[in-house]
Amino acid sequence: MVDTELADLSNNMLLGAVLLYVVAMLGYAADLAFTPRPAKARAKELVGAGAPVEGSADDGAEPAAAPRRDWGRFAVVITVFGWLLHAGGVVSRGLSVSRWPWGNMYEFVVAICLAAVAGFLVLMIRNKARYLGAFVMLAVVLGLGAATIWLYQAPGELVPALKSYWIAIHVGAAIVSSGGFTVGFVATLLYLAKARHEEKAKEGFLDRLPGSTVLDDLAYKATMFVFPVWTFSIIAGAIWADEAWGRYWGWDPKETWSFIVFAIYAGYLHARATAGWKGRKAAVVATVGYAALLFNLVGVNIFLEGLHSYADV
Repeated sequence: MVDTELADLSNNMLLGAVLLYVVAMLGYAADLAFTPRPAKARAKELVGAGAPVEGSADDGAEPAAAPRRDWGRFAVVITVFGWLLHAGGVVSRGLSVSRWPWGNMYEFVVAICLAAVAGFLVLMIRNKARYLGAFVMLAVVLGLGAATIWLYQAPGELVPALKSYWIAIHVGAAIVSSGGFTVGFVATLLYLAKARHEEKAKEGFLDRLPGSTVLDDLAYKATMFVFPVWTFSIIAGAIWADEAWGRYWGWDPKETWSFIVFAIYAGYLHARATAGWKGRKAAVVATVGYAALLFNLVGVNIFLEGLHSYADV
């Protein structure tokens, strides 16, 4: 039995969340565009060019007391309100059918986007990574848009195979880790763009971002944090598979690609820890890992036949 009022509330809350995320994305972009460049970076360039050092009247820096709008703080506030609406939409979706709200591909992607925003907020607090905001919001808006346009399904009952408490544990862990991998992927792409920008030694919008080494390290930290969660998700899935199908592992396409994602990210972390891989080589491996993750989350359900399928639920 579907509570249509709660289902409609969920749809409206998610629509509101998307609109707030768009506003937040513009706020983060304005913050990057209008925030003065770091003083140390400006002074280093000026000294190298034979110009007066920082603090002189001719260094081109903005006066310390010059007022400006804090677009970044505005964007953060909007992001928090958007996340609350987003979470409310996910919860009301589940309440409308009295089950966990990730029983099909639409719900799964919506929940991953919620986890990605949460991951960004955590990184912003712990690592002062507000500069990721515009790019994470873009990824989330695109994800929610794709889910609404191509994957949307009206609320309904779960198929019998999914009626288990393991859906909260196994799928919940997959959602959290996928959201974290998404934030790490955004940081990886920004690292690649920033590293190329630094090699060309030209001025531009990317000067507003921290150095490439900071972005590389941030991507590594995000991946290192969520990799154990992905590992736990695979283990929990194997236990659930034994209860549901009488075997822990059967090389079903979803199982196979989950293991491929695990192997790629494990190789990425191992190479960084033992072989000293950093920078572009590590970023390429991480990018391949995220591509495999996307195929596992979406492509396997749509293009391959197997016991794991949410696309038709």
